[in-house]
Amino acid sequence: MGSARIALLAVAAIAAIGLAFIVRGMVTPKRPDAVAAAPPPKPVVQVLVAKRELPIGTRLTPADLGWQPWPADALNAAFVTDGASPALPAKMPDKAVQKAARAANDLVMPQGAMQAFEGAIVKEALAAGEPVVARKVVRAGQSGFMAVVLQPGMRAMAVPINAETAAGGFILPGDRVDVLQSRSDSSSGSKTMLTEVLMRNVRVLAIDQNIEPAKDARTIVGGVATIEIPATDVEVIARGKAQGEMQLALRSYADIGGPPGRGIASRASAQGVRVFRAGQVTEVANP
Repeated sequence: MGSARIALLAVAAIAAIGLAFIVRGMVTPKRPDAVAAAPPPKPVVQVLVAKRELPIGTRLTPADLGWQPWPADALNAAFVTDGASPALPAKMPDKAVQKAARAANDLVMPQGAMQAFEGAIVKEALAAGEPVVARKVVRAGQSGFMAVVLQPGMRAMAVPINAETAAGGFILPGDRVDVLQSRSDSSSGSKTMLTEVLMRNVRVLAIDQNIEPAKDARTIVGGVATIEIPATDVEVIARGKAQGEMQLALRSYADIGGPPGRGIASRASAQGVRVFRAGQVTEVANP
């Protein structure tokens, strides 16, 4: 082989190698000189929030509340926090891992703040995931508590009671009762006793100032029962208090359906009441 052909092949080989390096450089992306450092994660804190929609009048339980990570730079002074550094990052790659970690975090998280709200009544509706703030709830003993407990269109009225007129003390807050009254009547010329059902199926809000029985309590013997009366029927109880002693008849849990209402005799009070005497029923007009 001549020297000329050898030289030509060598030049061709060098050119091919150079071309290969050029093509490789064009295909391979350029490596950055320096990788930009990822910004540090923003600090978060654990904030007490509502786990579900909580309408006005809801009595809070631990199942209604939970801890949720919240950006520290967006923290409001009114929010309730656990007082500790967050145990979880703001973002986690896997949702299952995130859920399990949060569940474990709830078990070890201090529960003092959550327990402080147990039994409180929602005064302003809370959305799911919304932070719980003190101005939106009211606790027992605070001003406005009874006004929040009352259902719309209802009024709270106090009725004097004792162990004999309140089913032996077995009536507790939350029970449903009928309100009865017995009084003497001499409009017919002879003294008789009239018994009238003033209200049916009314809710007992409190006994004295106890809005719920103590733990394991079976009876509450008090001097005053606060009952929930429709606004249109408050005069029935007011008139009954003026006429004499009233009694509360405890209703069965199986018989508490339906709204409260006036007794049959009360609806016909404009016409009169029925008197049962010696086996006979007599209609007596109101004096």
